Amino acid sequence: MSSTGTSVNRVLPLLIGFLVVSAIYLYAFPQATVFYAGVVLLHAVIGVVASVLLLFWLARSWRQGEPLVRVGMVFLFLGAIPGLVLIYTGALRAHWTLVYIHIGVSFLGAGLFAAARLGDHGWLPRHAVLRVATALAMLAVLAPVARYLREGRWNQHGRIENPTLPPVSMDGEGDGPTGPFFPSSAQVYGGEKIPSKFFMESDSCKRCHEDIYNQWNSSAHHFSSFNNQWYRKSIEYMQDTIGTKPSKWCGGCHDPAVLYAGKMDTPIKQIVHTPEAQAGLGCMMCHSIADVKSTMGQGDFYLEYPKLHQLAASKNPLVRDLHDFMIKLNPEPHRRVFLKPFMKQQTAEFCSSCHKVHLDVPVNHYRWIRGFNEYDNWQASGVSGEGARSFYYPAKPQQCADCHMPLERSNDMGNVGGTVHSHRFPGANTALPTANEDAAQLKATEDFLTNGALTVDIFALSPASAPLKPGAIAQHELATTFAVGEEAEAKITPGSSSNVEAALVTAPLNRVQPAVRRGDTVRVDVVVRTKRVGHFFPGGTVDAYDTWLELKGVDDKGQTIFWSGMVEDNGKGPVEKGAHFYRSLQVDSHGNPINKRNAWATRAVVYVRLIPPGAADTVHFRMKVPEKTGGKITLTARLCYRKFAWWGTQFAFAGEREKSQSKSEATLGSDTPAAVTPDYDDTKYAFTQPLHGVSAKVEKIPDLPIVTVAQNEVAVDVLPANAPAPQPKTQLAKEDWQRWNDYGIGLLLQGDLKAAQGAFEKVTEVDPQNPDGWLNIGRAALQEGDLPRARTVLEKALALNPKLARTNFFYGSLMKSTGDYDQAASHFLIVLAQYPHDRVALNNLGRILFLQRKYNDAVKTLQQVLAVDPEDLQAHYNLMLCYNGLGDEKMSKEHQARYVRFKADEASQAITGPYRQLNPEDNNERQSIHEHVSVPLPILNTAPAKRRAASATKIGVGTGVSPVQAGQSPAAARTTTTPGAQK
Repeated sequence: MSSTGTSVNRVLPLLIGFLVVSAIYLYAFPQATVFYAGVVLLHAVIGVVASVLLLFWLARSWRQGEPLVRVGMVFLFLGAIPGLVLIYTGALRAHWTLVYIHIGVSFLGAGLFAAARLGDHGWLPRHAVLRVATALAMLAVLAPVARYLREGRWNQHGRIENPTLPPVSMDGEGDGPTGPFFPSSAQVYGGEKIPSKFFMESDSCKRCHEDIYNQWNSSAHHFSSFNNQWYRKSIEYMQDTIGTKPSKWCGGCHDPAVLYAGKMDTPIKQIVHTPEAQAGLGCMMCHSIADVKSTMGQGDFYLEYPKLHQLAASKNPLVRDLHDFMIKLNPEPHRRVFLKPFMKQQTAEFCSSCHKVHLDVPVNHYRWIRGFNEYDNWQASGVSGEGARSFYYPAKPQQCADCHMPLERSNDMGNVGGTVHSHRFPGANTALPTANEDAAQLKATEDFLTNGALTVDIFALSPASAPLKPGAIAQHELATTFAVGEEAEAKITPGSSSNVEAALVTAPLNRVQPAVRRGDTVRVDVVVRTKRVGHFFPGGTVDAYDTWLELKGVDDKGQTIFWSGMVEDNGKGPVEKGAHFYRSLQVDSHGNPINKRNAWATRAVVYVRLIPPGAADTVHFRMKVPEKTGGKITLTARLCYRKFAWWGTQFAFAGEREKSQSKSEATLGSDTPAAVTPDYDDTKYAFTQPLHGVSAKVEKIPDLPIVTVAQNEVAVDVLPANAPAPQPKTQLAKEDWQRWNDYGIGLLLQGDLKAAQGAFEKVTEVDPQNPDGWLNIGRAALQEGDLPRARTVLEKALALNPKLARTNFFYGSLMKSTGDYDQAASHFLIVLAQYPHDRVALNNLGRILFLQRKYNDAVKTLQQVLAVDPEDLQAHYNLMLCYNGLGDEKMSKEHQARYVRFKADEASQAITGPYRQLNPEDNNERQSIHEHVSVPLPILNTAPAKRRAASATKIGVGTGVSPVQAGQSPAAARTTTTPGAQK
C-alpha cells in the first residue's frame, strides 16, 4: 500500500470519530454560543475533507478492506452526499428529510465501521452478524436518547406557570419601585439595559424572512409606539399630567427601543421624532422574550439580550454573510433564541403578557383596577377548550394565532409546507392603515372584520307596551373597567319585568311576513351573535372606539321612518348618543368621561357592554310607525365599527386646552382647585392645534372608515290604522333552533328571565332531543330562583346527555343551592374530569368542601384556581376562610390582603350619579334591559322647525341629537368641548 493510502487509513478513522462525536453534540445540545458555532463550522469543513478521503479510499483500497469495513465506508460516503448538499442549501425545515437521511445513513456507516474495528480488537464478537447486531442495537439506544436531549427537555423549557400567590401590591411586580422599567412588570435578565438599536434592526431579519418582514411592516405592532398619533398623544397627555414614570407602565409593551434603553425618563415630546421613538414593536421585542412569569399581564416577562445578534446586524458584509451562512447551515440555535416552545404551545399565555393589564397606585394614584383583558374570557370560554359553561363550542379549541396569525403562502426560510403565520396580525385597527395610507393593510383588516365572525338577525317583533323600566344590572365583585365573562359568576338582579309574563312575539321575521299598523308603536328585537370570536366583542381598549348597532327603517316611498345609530356629518362625525353601544364608559373622580386614553384617571364605570365569545346580545328598539308611512318598511340592521371614536381622533390630532385657560386654573395661594390632577381633568378642549409633525403620512385629521361588521334586512308590511291589530305568530323550523337559542341567550344575559325561558322553550319544541333547550331553561330558572322548575328541566337535559359538562355544572349549582353538597360535588367532579381548568367549577367545588369543613381538600382545590388566575377574587376569599378554619392565621391574612386588593370599590358608583343625570342616553344604556328610539326625523314630528329645535334637547332617552346653530354641522358644533364631552 502506498504511503498516501496508509495516511488515509490513519487519518480517516480519526475524522469519522470527530464527525460522530460532533454530530451527537450538535444534534443533542443546540445552543447559541461561539463554541457551538465553531463546532458547526468545523463539522462542515471536516465533513468535506472526510468525503474526499472516503472517495479516495473507495477508489484505491476497496478490494483490500474486509467486507464489513467496505460496507461501512459505502454507507458513510452515501451519507456524506446529502451532507454536502446541505452545506449548499442549508438545513432548513424544508430540507429536514435530507438532514435525517444524512444523519441516519452516516451513523449506520459509522456503526458498521466501528463494529469492524472493535471486532478486530476483540471488543466485540468475531462473527460479523453479531457485530452488526451490536452496532444496530447501540444506534437504536442512541437515537431516542439524543432525541430526548434535543426535544424533551427543550419543550418543557420556560413553561408559563402562575405563582402560588400574586404580589400584595404593585410594588412587588417587576423590579419594584426602584427598577428602571417599573411600573411595567417587564424585566431584563442580568438587570441590564438593552441598547435601542437592538429593537430597531428588524431589517436584518428581512434577509431571510422577507415576506414576514413585509407583513410586519404594515402591522399594528410596527406602529405601536410614537409613530402612532393616537398612542403618542395619550402618552404626551399622560406625562404632562402625572409625570414620566407612570408612562413606563405603557412602555413595557409599546416602546421597547425607548424604555429598555433607559430613555423613557425623558419627556417624550423632546425625543418623539428620534428613530427609537418611531421604531414600534420590532421583531426582537416579541422574539427576545425568554420567559413569561405569569398570565397577569402588562409585560410580565423577562427579556434576554442575545450578544451574538450583533453579527446579524453588522455593517460588515463579510460578517453578515458568515452569520447568515452559519444560520442556514444549522438553524436550530437561532430558532431556540427567537422561538421559544411557549410561543407555539402556550400562545395565549404568551400573548397575555401584553394583552391583559391592571392599574394600581403607582400608575393611577388610586387602587387596583382591571384594564382590558383578552386572556381571561378566552381561557374561560368554549373557544379555549377549557371552559365548561359556554353556550357554544367550536369544532376544535383555538388559540390567538389561529385567528390573528393565519397561514399565508410564503417561501421564506422557516416556512412550513410553503406557509408562514401572518405577521400582519389582522385584527380591528383600521385607524393606523388609514393614517398611513396603507391600502393593503386596511383591506386585510376590513376583510378580517367582515368574515362572518359575527352575525346580526332582525328576529322578533311585538307590540310595545309601556316603556321599559330599568332592568337587570350584572354585579361583579372584581374591580374592572372590562366586562367579566365566564371566568366568574355574575350576580344578576332580575329586571323589574322578570315577574311579568313575557309578551308574545312575531318571529323569525324573515319567515312569517310580519305586519304593523300606521300609528302603532312596536318593539323590534335584533340579535347580535359572536360566532368566530375568541374573546369579548369588541376587544382591546374598549373605551376608545365606536362600536354600535344601527337600525334604520325606510318605507317604499323612500322616507326614513326610524333611525337609531345615525352618524352625524353624513357619516363622518360622532355617533348619536342614543345608539346601542358596545364599549366601556368610564368617568374620572369629577364625573368627566374617560375619552383621552386616560385610563389612569378612571374612578368608576358607568356601564360596560361587550358580547362574550359564543354568546349573543338582544337589542330592543321602540319604533313608532308614522301615519304617512308607505305600504312596506325595510328594516336594515348594521353592526358598525370605527376605530377610533370621533372625539378621540380629533383630540389625538388637534386637541389642545382652550387658549383662555392654562393647565391649572388655580392661582398661587388660592383655594380654587386645579383643573387637572391625577384624579380628574375639568379642562375644556378645542381642536385647533396645528397638525405639523403629527405621526401620520399626511398632516391632516384622518377620516376613519366605518366598517359594517355584519348586517341583516327584513321587510315589514304596513297596514292601515283602522285594520285589525296584527296577531303574534311564530314559525318553527329545526334549522332555526340556534336563532331561537341566540335570542334567548341575549335575553338571559340581560336578566329578562321570563322572556328568555320562552325563547328556550321554542328550542325544545323545535328539537326535543337537543339538551341545550332544556339546559338553558334551567339556567334561567336557576337564576330566577325557581328551583323546582330548574330541577325538572335540568334532569331532562341530563337524561339526554348524562356527561354533558355544562348540564352537570348547573345541576351541581342547583344541588348546592338546595344544600345537597355531596350530590353537588359529584356533578362538579364530572365537569372537572372534562374541563380541569374551569375556574368557576373549581371555585364551587372548593366552596362546597369548605362548607363540609374539609379544609385541606378545599385548599388543594382552590389553589388550582390560582394556577389558572392568581388574581381570582373568589378563590382568595375562600382560601382566607379555609386557612382560618385550619388555624393558619398567617396564610389567612395573606389571602385576605389579596382579596382586599382585587375587590371592587363599591362606593365609587356614587360618582356616576351626576354624570347619568346629565347624560340620560348613557343612563339608559347602563340598564341591562332597555330600549332605543329614533333620532328626530321629519316624518316623526310635524311641529314647526323652531319648536322642533327647541325641543330637541328634551327628546326621550336614546334620541340624543342636540340642536346646532343654523348653517353649522353637528360635528362642527363640537370643535369646542366641555371636559371630555361635546359642548
